[in-house]
Amino acid sequence: MISGIYAALAALLIVGLARNVIRLRRQYKVALGDGGNGDLLAAIRAHANAVEYLPIGLLLLLIFELNQGPIWLLHLLGSMFIIGRLIHAYGVSKAIISRRIIGMQMTLWLLIIMAVLNLFAFAGFQLAS
Repeated sequence: MISGIYAALAALLIVGLARNVIRLRRQYKVALGDGGNGDLLAAIRAHANAVEYLPIGLLLLLIFELNQGPIWLLHLLGSMFIIGRLIHAYGVSKAIISRRIIGMQMTLWLLIIMAVLNLFAFAGFQLAS
């Protein structure tokens, strides 16, 4: 299944972000919370934000695949969604507001597009393959 590729990439992103949190917790000797450290807070939020948005995006992608969405469109949606999440995570981690905005805009637009495509599929609308 095509959506499995993007689920695997999303899992790797989440693991990478979690490893960054662990690294900073060790570096700053903070067991719980952020200890008032801005770098750790940013890493925690980058990880949490990915965990908040990736599941719904992947679910929408999977449902669109089950609704027999065109292969090319599944790859476009999946890759752009992962790229948006990467851009956002980088922007949060490095405190680059423009990257955060671009990443969030990509994420939200792709969620809207995938939701609408699934509604069209439910209504019986067929996209050309």
